[in-house]
Amino acid sequence: MRISRRWSLLLLSLGGLLAAACGAPASSKDAAEAVQARPLRSGSPRAVRLASGKAHSLLATPDGTVRAWGDNASGQLGDGTTTQRSSPTAVPGLAGAVAVSAGGEYSLALLGDGTVRAWGNNTYGQLGDGTTPHRASPGAVPGLSGVVAIAAGNNHALALLSDGTVRAWGYNAYGQLGDGTTTQRRTPVAVLGLTGVVAIAAGENHSLAVLADGTVRAWGNNTYGRLGDGTTTQRTSPVLVSSLTGVTAIAAGANHSLAVLADGTVRAWGYNASGRLGDGTTTQRATPVAVPGLTGVTEISAGGGHSLALLADGTARAWGSNVSGQLGDGTVSNRTSPVLVSSLTGVTALSAGGNHSLALLADGTARAWGANVSGQLGDGTTTQRTLPVGLPGLTGVAALAAGGYHSLAVLANGTVRAWGHNTYGQLGDGSTAQRTAPVVVPALTGVVSLTAGYDHSLALLSDGTVRAWGNNASGQLGDGTTNQRGTPVQVSGLTNVVALSGGKLYHALALLSDGTVRAWGYNMNGQLGDGSTSNRWTPVAVSGLTNVVAIAAGGDYSLALQSNGTVQSWGYGVYGPLGRDYDTYSPTPKAVPGVTNVVAIAAGANHVLALRADGTVYAWGRNDFGQLGDGTTVQRNTPVQVPGLTNVVAIATGWDHSLALRADGTVYAWGYNYARQLGDGSTANYRQTPAPVPGLTNVVAVTAGGNQSLALLSSGAVHAWGDNSHGELGNGSTLTPPAPVAVTGL
Repeated sequence: MRISRRWSLLLLSLGGLLAAACGAPASSKDAAEAVQARPLRSGSPRAVRLASGKAHSLLATPDGTVRAWGDNASGQLGDGTTTQRSSPTAVPGLAGAVAVSAGGEYSLALLGDGTVRAWGNNTYGQLGDGTTPHRASPGAVPGLSGVVAIAAGNNHALALLSDGTVRAWGYNAYGQLGDGTTTQRRTPVAVLGLTGVVAIAAGENHSLAVLADGTVRAWGNNTYGRLGDGTTTQRTSPVLVSSLTGVTAIAAGANHSLAVLADGTVRAWGYNASGRLGDGTTTQRATPVAVPGLTGVTEISAGGGHSLALLADGTARAWGSNVSGQLGDGTVSNRTSPVLVSSLTGVTALSAGGNHSLALLADGTARAWGANVSGQLGDGTTTQRTLPVGLPGLTGVAALAAGGYHSLAVLANGTVRAWGHNTYGQLGDGSTAQRTAPVVVPALTGVVSLTAGYDHSLALLSDGTVRAWGNNASGQLGDGTTNQRGTPVQVSGLTNVVALSGGKLYHALALLSDGTVRAWGYNMNGQLGDGSTSNRWTPVAVSGLTNVVAIAAGGDYSLALQSNGTVQSWGYGVYGPLGRDYDTYSPTPKAVPGVTNVVAIAAGANHVLALRADGTVYAWGRNDFGQLGDGTTVQRNTPVQVPGLTNVVAIATGWDHSLALRADGTVYAWGYNYARQLGDGSTANYRQTPAPVPGLTNVVAVTAGGNQSLALLSSGAVHAWGDNSHGELGNGSTLTPPAPVAVTGL
């Protein structure tokens, strides 16, 4: 499953449709959360990256991390606290997420390896881990693999497997798990008699599934006729929804259901208070009825008491309850027929929550409207909005990368900017002129992520191919030559790439969608992991690696993170970066002992950071400048914990310095500081323990080059600090500032 897709879409393709659902408290008909449905294409699900719960919201970003905001009373934001958040906050301990779904007071994330993570309220076992205690940080749903879609109801959850069957767990008083009983399940069980399923949706206490033949099955609570079988009889196993064929999308709200047909029209059934069925009445319907006046619909979403539809022209329609302005038409009047959501064009995705709504636009921005008492709109306030407002942090720069003496940024439109040292053409603008402010890398579009080596650059495109430019003396551009390239060229033979790492020197790594790794470039110390010490001008397979979810290339060594949270290392280990006290050289991967539950890795010149699921950080390797952060300058050949760091959500390493981004949006730095790359305003040569970078708040991503550091803020702005002798800070100067400065022209 590819996790590379343009930020401007904020969606990842798994092939076709996914219905991601949210529910509401069992005691309330109207405080349900959304089910987001997608058009069926080629019979397989498409990942949903935007989800809204009763009073919280989730976003999975293209780099595999998750942002959450809103109510957090049960830990549903996953940041290890129960503190409400009114702006997007990173969920620590999650890497490789390709889809999210928000339940009543809990959350689900689907990872690229087909496993599921869950967190939040667990009263009814809806986290699927066999327990009932709430969880404020993500944990695995045991026994689930091969998952291609997830759907979170109010207090129950569904998972669609690649074989077309469905698993369910959590609350089951109404038979919404579909296993023929009303017994609560704390771990996943099979839904009876379902095969050939291509999409799922979960409402308050009912469930829906679309089959490959375009028909729909429903089960669970049938009060108000929400199962659409012409009765109000509760069903503990799936039944056919009457008179529905050619269905291309489904959505389940609190007590109503929606379906899009192949002709772009919509059908609705179930509870109809406030007009949520959109048929011009408030009459309950036990079988599907047409929503008049709607054509060209490509996507639907059902909330607590309202419904949303996305049209092929990029506009949105809304109907039903509007007490909190969740219809986005500037009023608080209920609507029994669809109305235009004001000022929204270029919409690519919608999600309806309990009483709020979210939209993603083609330009990579996001809008939100409706209830906001818990900050679920993510605009930094708790003010109700009857018209769409922008969400901070979802515009401008989408990702950053820093090389030896140059820096890169990919924008929301998939284009790239570069600045700094350019002797080898590493800026990709066709020249070798140094640039102190960002310039466009020409003829490069559809970029979803970047990485930079010492003096070369790599870009991952949305089609899973890779482009490279800059120095190529060791074949690090992977084009089969050693010719320097001043503009991007394609890396030979690479497809289905989901992640890149450019290394601190002259080699590169690529992670493929099947969990294997390719390597190329300099290999004198076995850093390519193919068992040899021969340079490779085109990518070769790293021996024996499977189930990899993240990669990191250091100076003369490499790392891989596997889906079980363990780390593999290979290459040159004299300074300890292999993490094994008995090993100074390994041309093939071996496990790093002593560190588990790892969710992210970062490789410096000769030191390593590992972020664990609990938000703590471990380090090993060279430490002569305190880059391990353990208060010493003693080299560590095995992992040690970095003291005093908690709630970390991202890590980055320069040559000899380290950065950590915490869930509260602050950044900590330690290690070498000769070029002020720690950003603390001091001229101390190094720091042995982490310290905050003053003046930096609302940070959502960090990266580190050789001796420079960069941070992406929620506003979309970029700040940089450290060595600027080649203009790598991008502020139009070559002077080294004492503290972070804004990168201009982005």
